Amino acid sequence: MLVAFTIPAFAETLVSVGTNAKSYKEGETIVISGTVSTVIPGTPITMQIFSEGNLVDIAQITVAADGSYSHTIIAQGPLWTKAGEYTIRASYGEGKIAETQFAFALKSGVTTTDIFEVDAGSYGTFDVEYSIDGGTVKNMLIDKDIFALIVTIESTDKGSISLKIPREALDAKKQDGTDDIFIIIIDGIEAPYQETVTDNGSRVITINFEQDDSDIEIIGTKIIPEFGTIAVMILAVGIITTIAVTRNRFQIKI
Repeated sequence: MLVAFTIPAFAETLVSVGTNAKSYKEGETIVISGTVSTVIPGTPITMQIFSEGNLVDIAQITVAADGSYSHTIIAQGPLWTKAGEYTIRASYGEGKIAETQFAFALKSGVTTTDIFEVDAGSYGTFDVEYSIDGGTVKNMLIDKDIFALIVTIESTDKGSISLKIPREALDAKKQDGTDDIFIIIIDGIEAPYQETVTDNGSRVITINFEQDDSDIEIIGTKIIPEFGTIAVMILAVGIITTIAVTRNRFQIKI
C-alpha cells in the first residue's frame, strides 16, 4: 500500500512521496518512493524525516529518467527515540516539496533472563538458561519420540530467544562424534538459528521468531533418556519427512 500526500508548489503536482506502510516499529524497513513530473538532469531528491520538528534522517536520492525515485531506510538509530507521528519531506529543485506521515513505535526493550526447570521423566529434571525479548516462555518439555526440546512461548512482538542447552539433555552429533546442526521448527515451519557459544557442557543457540509464534521445536540426535542406534535411525527418517512437508521461513543453506 502506498500512502502519499503531495503539496504542490503551484497549481499542479510536481513531486510526490509515499511509504509502503502507514506505521512501523523500531528496526523495521521503510521504503520511500515517489515521482517528479519534470526531471531536472543532475538534480537529486532531498529526503528529510522529522519527529516533532527535529531532523531524524536525511538523504540525497537519485531520480530515474522516468521521474521515479525510491529509497530504503531502517527505522532505528540514536535519533529514533520517540514514538509518534513522523513526517517525510521530499524536496526537488526550487520550491517543489511533498510530505507524507507515518506512525512509529518503539520496541518494548524488555529482555527476560531466567532458568526453566524441564521435566525429564525418570531421569529427573534439568535446567535450561534462557533470555527472551518480544515474548515470554510458557513451558519447556521433552518429546523423546523426535529427540526434541519443545519451547512454548507467548510472543507479543517480533523477537528472539537464546537458550543454553545442556549437552547431557539434548545434543546433535554426527556419526564421527563431531557437532551437527539442530533442526528448528516454529509452528510447523523450518527456521534458521545462530549458535553463539559451544563448549563441552552446553550449546547456546539464538532463534528469531515472529509475533504470534508459539511452539519452537529444537530437534537433535541425542536426548535424555537415550534410546540407542535404532531410535536414532528412526529419528533421521522422521526429520527428513518433517523437512519435506514443511516450508522454510527463510532461504538458508546448511
